[in-house]
Amino acid sequence: MNIPSFTLSRQVEALGPEIEAAIAKVIASGQFVLGPKVQQFETEVARVIGASHAIGVANGSDALYLALMALGIGPGDEVITTPFTFFATAGSILRTGAKPVFSDIQLDTFNMDPDLALARVTPRTRAMLPVHLFGLMADMSPLSRFSGPVVEDAAQAIGATVNGQPAGTVGAMGCFSFFPTKNLGAFGDAGLVTTNDDGLASNLKVLRVHGASKKYYHEHLGINSRLDALQAAILSVKLPYLAAWTERRIAVAARYTKGLVDIGISEVVPPSVPEGYRHVFHQYTIRADKRDALAQALKEEGIGSTVYYPTSLHLQPIFADLGYGSGAFPHSEEAEATVLSLPMFPELEDDEVDQVVESIARFYGYGH
Repeated sequence: MNIPSFTLSRQVEALGPEIEAAIAKVIASGQFVLGPKVQQFETEVARVIGASHAIGVANGSDALYLALMALGIGPGDEVITTPFTFFATAGSILRTGAKPVFSDIQLDTFNMDPDLALARVTPRTRAMLPVHLFGLMADMSPLSRFSGPVVEDAAQAIGATVNGQPAGTVGAMGCFSFFPTKNLGAFGDAGLVTTNDDGLASNLKVLRVHGASKKYYHEHLGINSRLDALQAAILSVKLPYLAAWTERRIAVAARYTKGLVDIGISEVVPPSVPEGYRHVFHQYTIRADKRDALAQALKEEGIGSTVYYPTSLHLQPIFADLGYGSGAFPHSEEAEATVLSLPMFPELEDDEVDQVVESIARFYGYGH
């Protein structure tokens, strides 16, 4: 048995000729940074996401940083976010000179608890930065009570919705990653910022090219964060397949959940999907007793799994001066000790899903 946690090989094999042809056209054009191919992808992906504007950038981390820059956030400001996420979320806040203010998650969704977040608002709070973790949107509705802008970290959530509203269209801006492992992945780093605000869109386009509205004339301090044409071409090939891939991810997740529930493995809690939410399952993440031992047992059977994330951000050395310490965010800390992401990619076969479930059952002493 060899079931990887994630693999691109099956997808690349299926799309290889299309992708190679798209790359060849870019090479023949001689235009590799921004340009018509990037504009084409921005138009296509904006339509898919449902946003008025989509601004391609170098990666998802820069997308977050540029969104905060576009809002003018800097030293003396505070931005509220979650401690249970990838480093780039809070790292983008630090890059502006602002202070990250962490707020605990809801354990069932792994996303920021909006009521706890609202309680942490101070006169210095300039923005909220919720994360749509693992493909499930955060509870955004209560955040409408916050008077400032909300920036969505939608890096893992392209195609996710809540009550029909897509990720990346609820807040002032949405930030996406096209890292190769994402639901829509490039062949390297790539990212995107979405917005329905014309002014923010114009600002972002300037900030991504060193703050210049025309070449060699710099009105602002920006950064160099441009989406390259090769990645845009690859993403344009993949984009028409995204809907079908997403449906397959949802089907794989449903099969996992049914299998775990039917067996009645009390030591495992499947991921939650609240009513009205469309979870696109970038990861299928369970909470499991004896998590590390389970992961090792799966590895010994040739099954991949991954822990996202083993250390909450408030316990990372770089944030030590914020003074939170162990016990500050108990739900985040419980998640870090129990979460395990099972194999998840659209090309995963039903019998492979069943084998993973059977292996988990064996570990806990259920069935054969």
